[in-house]
Amino acid sequence: QVQLAESGGGLVQPGGSLRLSCAASGSRTSIYLMYWYRQAPGKQRELVAGITSGGSTNYADSVKGRFTISLDNAKNTVYLQMNSLKPEDTAIYYCKAARGNFNYWGQGTQVTVSS
Repeated sequence: QVQLAESGGGLVQPGGSLRLSCAASGSRTSIYLMYWYRQAPGKQRELVAGITSGGSTNYADSVKGRFTISLDNAKNTVYLQMNSLKPEDTAIYYCKAARGNFNYWGQGTQVTVSS
């Protein structure tokens, strides 16, 4: 079983950048599909980006060209680089590791985009 801990959230002005980190322990990230999700107040949790151990990525249309997901298997850490942030990116961001029928979630980190 893997444990996930997100960090890097905070308050940023529109147009700014943040990098989120998700550190995994208890298992190797290389055996999982890794994802970033987010949940805004009053809305359902939505997929932001995903990455395989081989580096293949996918993104929600709303973040394409602005966000980049990456994976450092040596550090057991997945990152989400977020550029050109918008107020609508405000949400709690969660990391997820998936393998077969098992999904593991972190506790989330708050990202607030506001002037």
